[in-house]
Amino acid sequence: MFMHYLTTTIAYSIPIMLYTANCLSKLQLIFHISPPFNTFFVTFCSFRPLFPYLCITISFFMEKEFASTLLENAVNEFAKLPGIGRKTALRLVLHLLRQEERVAVGFGEAIIRLRREIKYCNSCHNISEQEECPICANPARDHSIICVVENVKDVMSIENTAQHRGVYHVLGGLISPMDGVGPQDIEIDSLVKRVADGGVKEVILALSATMEGDTTNFYIYRKLAPTGVKVSVLARGVSVGNEIEYTDEITLGRSIQNRTLFSDSFNNSL
Repeated sequence: MFMHYLTTTIAYSIPIMLYTANCLSKLQLIFHISPPFNTFFVTFCSFRPLFPYLCITISFFMEKEFASTLLENAVNEFAKLPGIGRKTALRLVLHLLRQEERVAVGFGEAIIRLRREIKYCNSCHNISEQEECPICANPARDHSIICVVENVKDVMSIENTAQHRGVYHVLGGLISPMDGVGPQDIEIDSLVKRVADGGVKEVILALSATMEGDTTNFYIYRKLAPTGVKVSVLARGVSVGNEIEYTDEITLGRSIQNRTLFSDSFNNSL
């Protein structure tokens, strides 16, 4: 691989140097460029297009910084996590190596069990260890009020406010044509079916105040309109453009308490 980069570098450098020298000889006759500048200009112009290949060659050697293949593989796997670079991944791997074996084994087994044994609630699509999540199985919750959220993290955020005593419905995403996500790609049909089965008095649209969130709100509102169910949306105490998971608990709790009908918010914006 290294010889490939080296060969490419040499193959590119020769014609670039000849072409640059030819152009510079003409400029020297016109503008009377001095010989020292001539040498610097030829060198700079010749090697500037080769900088990407130089960087690739350097990175080729930097990838061989680990003496152990096991260590390198572990770092590569940690680096796949969002927000984790190679330096942070290396620091995490070395930290695990300094721990007792039972700590590292427990860490690995917890991840494996999480991936293999985690389930999604048949009713609301929240994560669960059983076929039905604890929230849906709780008889003390008001099953006539459904709070629609984008993902599991939003369920946790709203639960921390202790203001919602109903149940949830996790969509698993938002409608986003730019990302190729349509209504059929998220759990909207199952929501409509839950409402159509009866027993639901209100649907709270607790989605992020973004363009994708508002688009999804409007689509759900139109789909639920024939059922006659009350459809409300979070009060705009949540700043436009903010994600639910980054909103503080006081603001989010006030938004839950002061929710309004989605039809009212839509008519007021016209």
